[in-house]
Amino acid sequence: MSEHSQFTLLAKRRFLPYFLTQALGAFNDNLYKNALLLMIAFGGISSEENSALLTNLAAGIFILPFFLFSPIAGQIADKMEKSQLIRWVKGLELLIMSLAAVSVLAGNVWGLMALLFLMGLQSAIFGPVKFALLPQHLSRDELVGGNALVEMGTFIAILGGTICAGVLFDFSNSSQWIAASVVAFAVLGLLSSRFIPTAAANDPGLTINWNPFTEVVNTLKQAKQNRAVFLSIVAISWFWFIGASYLTQFPNFSKQYLGGSTQLVTLLLTLFSLGVAAGSLLCERLSGHKVELGIVPIGSIGMSVFGIDLWFAIDQLQVSDGMSAMAFLQASANWRLMMDIALVSAFGGLFVVPLQALIQQRSDDKNRAQIIAANNVLNALFMVASAALGIVLLALLELSIGDYFLVLALMNLAVAAYVYAQVPEFVLRFCIWILSHTMYRVSHKGLENIPEEGPAVLVCNHVSYVDALLIAGTYQRPIRFVMDKTIAQMPGLKTFFKYAKTIPICSPKADADMYETAFQRIKAELEAGELVCIFPEGKLTKDGDVDEFKKGIERIISETPVPVVPMALQGLWGSFFSHKDGHALTTKPKRFWSKVSLTAGAAVTPDSVTADGLRDKVLGLMQ
Repeated sequence: MSEHSQFTLLAKRRFLPYFLTQALGAFNDNLYKNALLLMIAFGGISSEENSALLTNLAAGIFILPFFLFSPIAGQIADKMEKSQLIRWVKGLELLIMSLAAVSVLAGNVWGLMALLFLMGLQSAIFGPVKFALLPQHLSRDELVGGNALVEMGTFIAILGGTICAGVLFDFSNSSQWIAASVVAFAVLGLLSSRFIPTAAANDPGLTINWNPFTEVVNTLKQAKQNRAVFLSIVAISWFWFIGASYLTQFPNFSKQYLGGSTQLVTLLLTLFSLGVAAGSLLCERLSGHKVELGIVPIGSIGMSVFGIDLWFAIDQLQVSDGMSAMAFLQASANWRLMMDIALVSAFGGLFVVPLQALIQQRSDDKNRAQIIAANNVLNALFMVASAALGIVLLALLELSIGDYFLVLALMNLAVAAYVYAQVPEFVLRFCIWILSHTMYRVSHKGLENIPEEGPAVLVCNHVSYVDALLIAGTYQRPIRFVMDKTIAQMPGLKTFFKYAKTIPICSPKADADMYETAFQRIKAELEAGELVCIFPEGKLTKDGDVDEFKKGIERIISETPVPVVPMALQGLWGSFFSHKDGHALTTKPKRFWSKVSLTAGAAVTPDSVTADGLRDKVLGLMQ
């Protein structure tokens, strides 16, 4: 896998037009929505008595189509060629915005509210096709970087559209400026969509269920079929719950704690949006161009740590009534608060991007857009729930906003713990990621020899107690490891090996039943299309050399003929977990940090597999 920057995607036609189209859409959505809210509150198109009602009604009207029409939109996106569908959606946006321009100029508040519903409908249709298209235009090692850029572009577009609405509203001829702008950005989005390359339909023969209520149920049922995907959707929805909770409270937070300046509301929004963008972009660097679930727990931990610190930072604020953004920035006592807000959102970016990529990668090709539609439905539901929680805690229980932020941070820990308990893969990958980025620096080559789909056996030399963890950390597919029961059941590592579905084995003399059970499990895993890794030496090396390969590999292949990929680990001899100068873990380590390399050779066909031949190939990879 060659090293590359995610920003190189912005120079490719298969990504740039799509990126611009979705960013312009998010910008225009927020320009129109926030311009409408400002017109309701300050523009004189509604009475003071009903402005609060209309403001809350507008928020509900925009999100309602995501509940009703996302499942239908997911079916349409799976059935149709995606680039053409996007162009139709952007054409619909231009029509809606042209009508909106007329309503803005006429000051027709109910016309604007109806068109806001249609904009929500247009966004609901665009959502599934937007993310379902990515896996078709990007390779596996580009998927995380592409999602990171989309997440960055979305939040910067949301910020830009919100700020633009405020700037245009302050112009003397604000109605004309707003009307012209929403149409202009819709035109730009339509033009950019014309350059999106073709993306074939996932399931052209799909029969669409046009009943939005029954299809919501069907869509959620489909998502639940893959537990890891469904809980990833729940985790993404929780991210939007947290984000919506913070963003909704920033105006009142500024009023109660920061002197009430509208400039500071914009500053907080900017910090939050740029934080998500930065965290999203950092994902590719930390994940090594692959869907790395190990950084998801890092994201959730960071969100809570800095959310809790935000509560403490409030007591140190140095503010005055009507304080400008520049004056706030110049007071060093306020830097901690700003840092906390930026880091809460940055770790949120680390949290959500790998989950988005996982859903796209692990969803079935035929119904990927429908799974993404289920994600959109739950996202909307969680955002509504965040508003309800805010009402209960802030209005009914009269909690302060600072205490409310603390509650969010603590709730985040509880939700994260639940998700990780249900899908231990997150915790396992987290431990692997920490190990491979602290004690060991792992480089690899030849991993393209390992099949991306279907069964295969991986054979590797055995140097240390962490060989399996390091191998698992270098390759994206789950691997079932066969290892000596004394290693698989070691205190401290036993839990991780259990989560990884390790297959313990021992000599037939020690335990004949376990020996036979191991071979039965290996056969079952291979027949299920999984990767199985064995260490044919049967034990850790005691002298650093590769020992004789046992004949068990020949039995495995004779019972289940599959390709065998030889691999070689180097750089672990002498580390704390190896047997150099004594038993591993019992002697003073020579070093705690090692450069480790993993090399995979060309696959050996089943009819050519011998234990001695595989040992020779492993030795050859170490030359």
